[in-house]
Amino acid sequence: MSPPPRVLLKALGCRLNEAELEEWAQGFRRLGLEVAGEGEGADLPVDLVVINSCAVTREAARKSRQLLRRAHRTNPKARLVVTGCLAALDGDALAREAGLDLLVTNRDKDRLVTLAAEALSLPTMPELASRDAAGTLFSRGRQRAFVKVQDGCRHACTFCITTRARGEERSRSPESVVELVNRLSGSGVREVVLCGVHLGGYGSDLDSDLGRLIRTLLEHTSVPRIRLGSLEPWDLSRGFWELFADPRLLPHLHLPMQSGSDTVLRRMARRCRTTEFARLAEQARAAVPGLNITTDIIVGFPGETESEWAETLDFVEAIGFGQIHAFCYSPRDGTRAAVLPGRVDAATTRRRAQELRVLGEQLRRRVLKEQTGACAAVLREAGPRTAGPNELFGYTPNYLPILVDPAPDAPAIGEVMEVEVLGPSTDGEYLRGRLARTQARHQGPGWIAFQPDRSD
Repeated sequence: MSPPPRVLLKALGCRLNEAELEEWAQGFRRLGLEVAGEGEGADLPVDLVVINSCAVTREAARKSRQLLRRAHRTNPKARLVVTGCLAALDGDALAREAGLDLLVTNRDKDRLVTLAAEALSLPTMPELASRDAAGTLFSRGRQRAFVKVQDGCRHACTFCITTRARGEERSRSPESVVELVNRLSGSGVREVVLCGVHLGGYGSDLDSDLGRLIRTLLEHTSVPRIRLGSLEPWDLSRGFWELFADPRLLPHLHLPMQSGSDTVLRRMARRCRTTEFARLAEQARAAVPGLNITTDIIVGFPGETESEWAETLDFVEAIGFGQIHAFCYSPRDGTRAAVLPGRVDAATTRRRAQELRVLGEQLRRRVLKEQTGACAAVLREAGPRTAGPNELFGYTPNYLPILVDPAPDAPAIGEVMEVEVLGPSTDGEYLRGRLARTQARHQGPGWIAFQPDRSD
């Protein structure tokens, strides 16, 4: 019997792209195709390359094109499929790229495996089919599974091209989300992350909401740990904070604020103001012990004055974010912000971005220091290159990276380990920890105790 065709899957951009990639991997395996692991493709020949592109910024679009061309050079005999936001926004130009065999729009993403199999006449091998929901996830060195529950957005922030690329809001049925999460859990996945373009808008087309979906998952699945992906700081349903009483729902929220100046937020057409966000953060932290709130900030938005930038820095410091993703403003054709007056020059934008990075690092170190003395259940994952020999790695329930001292009989990658938090690493990049003297036999999701050190 000839070997099955090999498929290489690549994604740029958001967690939603990663979630889609994993579902396609499962789909190709159900057809009997072999999915290449992380880092494969250059040394072993592949028959099909699928690229999930990104276009949220000009740089992301450039990297997507670069990845497409590199994939063709590295695998000249492979069939090449591209999809994603760049394909949706600039499909005609991409269709002229050398080596491209099939372009799949975002509207047809959910049928990508079927479309590719039919259009490219892929030789399916059902006798080799695998229904292991997590096999490709683990082979790519990943331990947490991103689960797409929603797509599209009904809002129109002036800087955002994703709304145009992804289209109107569409929610996955609760039944199909439960079924997928149970399949992943049954295959050994300990942690899932719910993802969407506008996750807080889940259920707008189903007469439901995100809170009800989370309650359904807590009631009808046994996966030990559930995280939420990026969530806009509005549309949170009544009783949302009460959901965190179940420790399976982990205490981290990424709430993209984008600016700390109300006048800039109005130009962005954002639906949350600074006082509202501050009140939300206060309520959240009062209700959810140990909650880590992280955010996105756009630097150099059109018309941003020095006083508006100072307001943003003051706001960021007052909230005390655990991490800040800083993005230099990138004009995108087709957005309202692209024609706004008052373009901020590159030098000013770079200087402000550096100021934000310095402040963000100070806040991050403060949050790391506050974890000293806690004991946390940490999902062990493959460590970063900077990890020392035999050091263990993972993330605390509130999504702070932690390096754990080597220990005999340590839990395997993919298992949950009970860790005593010793404090920040010397460079302030990680927490340091050691295995608790007695490892709990259960695979508990959250904090065993939370006794933060708030001393100066």
